[in-house]
Amino acid sequence: MSPAISPRVPRLPRAVALPLLATGLLLGGGCAALGLNHPASAPHPLPTLDRPATASKAPRRADGSTLSDEQAQAALITQTDLGAPWTATRGAATWRDGLLKSHTAAGECQRLLDALYSDELLGAPARVAVGLDDADTEAQLRFQIGARRPADVDAMLAWLREMPVRCARFTATTELGLPEDVQVRDAPLPEVGDARQGLRVTCAATDPDGQRFLLTMDVAAVRVGEDAFALTNAGLGDVPNEATQAAVQIGALRLADIRRQGRAEV
Repeated sequence: MSPAISPRVPRLPRAVALPLLATGLLLGGGCAALGLNHPASAPHPLPTLDRPATASKAPRRADGSTLSDEQAQAALITQTDLGAPWTATRGAATWRDGLLKSHTAAGECQRLLDALYSDELLGAPARVAVGLDDADTEAQLRFQIGARRPADVDAMLAWLREMPVRCARFTATTELGLPEDVQVRDAPLPEVGDARQGLRVTCAATDPDGQRFLLTMDVAAVRVGEDAFALTNAGLGDVPNEATQAAVQIGALRLADIRRQGRAEV
C-alpha cells in the first residue's frame, strides 16, 4: 500500500504535528482517506446475534453531505493548527482588488480568475469558510468546506487539472488598467482524500512608475467522500508552500474524522 504522504511533501512542523497527535487525528482519524492499514480482525470472533441494520438518522443534504452545520464548522482549520504567525483574518487584503481582480480574453482563463477572486474553486459559494493572516508576510489563507455533490466536485477537479495546460501563461488587465503576466503551474499536494488538485498561480504587473508587483497563490481542492474543501494561500512575493501543505493535510484528516464521528453517532 502506498504511503500516506508523498515523499515530495516536507514533514509537518512540530507546531502542527503536536495538536494532531493530541486530538488523535494522526493516529485514527481519516485512515480511509489516507489509505492507512486498518487493524486485522480477531482470528476467532465471538458469535453475535444478527440485528437489523439501523437506518441513518443523518439527513442527507441536496449536495450529498450528511454533515450537520455544526460538523461542517468543526471541520474548518484554525489558527492554532498552523501556529504563529497565523492569526484570524483582519479583512480582505488590498492585493485582491488590486491584482487578483482582472480580465483576460483567454477563454477558460477568465473563468479561473473569477473563481480565484470569488473564492469559488469548487464552482459554488462555500458552505462554511475561515480566513487566516500571516502577520509576518501579509499572506492570506482562505479555507472553505464546499456545498457541492461529489460528481460536481470531481468535474471541477478535472477542470482545474487542465489549467496548467490550457492557461499555462496568458496576459490579463487589472481593474486599474495594469497589464499582468499570469502563469499557472501544477502543484503537488499531500496524498490525502479521494481526489485532489493543486495549482500555483502567479500574477506579475508593473505600474506606470516602474514599480513591480508579484502575487503568488497556492490553490488546493480536495474531495473526502461526499464532502470537499478548497483553499488558497496567497500574498505578495514568494509565498512559503509549507503552510499550504500543512493546511491540506490537517484539513483532510479533520474532515475525514468528522465524517467518521458522524457515522458513529447515527
